[in-house]
Amino acid sequence: MDSATDNNAGNLDVISDAICPWCWIGKRNLDAALGMLAEEGLTFNVRFRPFQLNPDMPAQGVDRREYRSAKFGSLEKSQELDRRVADAGRIAGLEFRPYLMARTPNTLEAHRLMRLAGANGRQRAVAEVIFQAYFQEGRDIGDAATLAELGAAAGMSAESLAAFGAGDAGRHEVLAEDEGYRRAGISGVPSFVLDRHLLYSGAMPPENMADGLRRAVAILRERAREAAAE
Repeated sequence: MDSATDNNAGNLDVISDAICPWCWIGKRNLDAALGMLAEEGLTFNVRFRPFQLNPDMPAQGVDRREYRSAKFGSLEKSQELDRRVADAGRIAGLEFRPYLMARTPNTLEAHRLMRLAGANGRQRAVAEVIFQAYFQEGRDIGDAATLAELGAAAGMSAESLAAFGAGDAGRHEVLAEDEGYRRAGISGVPSFVLDRHLLYSGAMPPENMADGLRRAVAILRERAREAAAE
């Protein structure tokens, strides 16, 4: 569940993009870190926030080989980076299959689905199925019908799926949040923000994530006590 509990330590915003492999690794490491902290009585209201790595990507996406060859200088360099990601993914228990990924999609629709999933407390589940669909199954996560199928599989309500299918729900909010993070200086994902305080960026190991969150909670709670005593 994404909902808060009586031991809630705050709102933990995960700024990510569906085509970022490090965001999937970061999510899996965060899941492990949250499990560690829950055993200590610390839980968080986890919310996924939108950031488009390629905001100018055509709505229909582009051929992945051509795009990445141009971006990184050659197909060989692109494949080398894919191998590095795959190696890092295995440490987190993930299998990346770049040979199945034919297109680099526009992720606006994926972010819309994620936002609407928040109404059902299903963001983490939806994030997981979108990452898996793209990085393991090579599915086009820029396609609205594909995303609706994934949302249903992750337990989104019929009402939320209908709002997604209508085509505009959440669009303005996603674009505004994305732009807001850019203005705030966010340039890389995943980034993790606890109660509006940027903690760190990157897919660090679970133990490091847990330690960072533990320390941040202690600092914020101490500040709150000091403020209350003034």
